[in-house]
Amino acid sequence: MKISDILNTKGTDIVTIRPEATIKDLLKVLADYNIGALIVSADGQSMDGIVSERDVVRTIVDRDTLGEISVREIMTTDVHTCDPDTSLDTLRSEMTERRIRHVPVVAGGQLAGIVSIGDVVKSAIGQLEFERDQLNNYLSQ
Repeated sequence: MKISDILNTKGTDIVTIRPEATIKDLLKVLADYNIGALIVSADGQSMDGIVSERDVVRTIVDRDTLGEISVREIMTTDVHTCDPDTSLDTLRSEMTERRIRHVPVVAGGQLAGIVSIGDVVKSAIGQLEFERDQLNNYLSQ
């Protein structure tokens, strides 16, 4: 199974936030969309970085006040990405090894989607259930 299979099921909608947005803006968007990370993009098409709930939590711990801190100040700029042809097993291993929960999908230099660890687990469970059903059908014949 490939990442493109997940995107075909999940969709390719990408929610972005501008680098100059405040953490308050970030938290509102995360809450509005019920998601855990956003692609940081000045133009809504290219990727400047990624910012997650973890980044906000780490900022809160390190500072007394959030004030008007911008997303640019807390985002991750060294973003691990994958392409649609990446295998599910490969991405699952990389996410586990790097301890990351969100991976942008890039095709031809353009954002094509974003995959979360939840998407990867859901897909793996679906595959295991399919294989179980196939084995049960084979054994019952």
